[in-house]
Amino acid sequence: MTDPAARRPIAARNWAFIRTAARKLAARGVTPNQISLASIAFSAVTALCLCLLPLASPVLTGFLCIFALLGLAGRGICNLCDGLVAVEGGRGTKSGELFNDIPDRIADALILAAAGYATLIVPWAAAAGWCAAVLAVMTAYVRTLARGLGAPVDFQGPMAKARRMAIIAAACAITPFEPLLALPSGLSFLVALLVIIVGCVVTVWRRARAAHQFLEGRP
Repeated sequence: MTDPAARRPIAARNWAFIRTAARKLAARGVTPNQISLASIAFSAVTALCLCLLPLASPVLTGFLCIFALLGLAGRGICNLCDGLVAVEGGRGTKSGELFNDIPDRIADALILAAAGYATLIVPWAAAAGWCAAVLAVMTAYVRTLARGLGAPVDFQGPMAKARRMAIIAAACAITPFEPLLALPSGLSFLVALLVIIVGCVVTVWRRARAAHQFLEGRP
């Protein structure tokens, strides 16, 4: 993405180690598009770990959750570095926004759908995962459609991408301790998905309403 006005405001872009990582990637000739595509690989690692959770022993559950968290962190770093390399590093391309958005939608779908398979606590958990995945894509679709129609770029939540991933990360962190907390196995992921679904519905409605009001010239 080369248009600074269309970038999501993220304080973590100013973290020293993120800026150092972006400079090193740019110095090695890594392009923003390659970084964006790498986020899919990190997300696939997280998705695989989540899908294996119902088959895992308690010890293996802990390791799978750690690797899932590392995958989430890798995706997050890619999401930060691709924009920094493109804008601050002057490596942006005309197709940059395609590579900025499409991998994000794939990554969202992989992680959220997999979260539905991470729990067997209810028979409709997988459907909840797919529902969360579809709604997550819808939040971005409404934002992009509104922008294409001339409305301002709208990143308002409550369930923007960073918050969705933070909720999944929290579920990953809690899951290994569910037996110690006397919680049903998989409850954390089910609660996380339900929160994301409700939050995404509200987000889609708020973004669509804001775009409609702007396009119709209403305050």
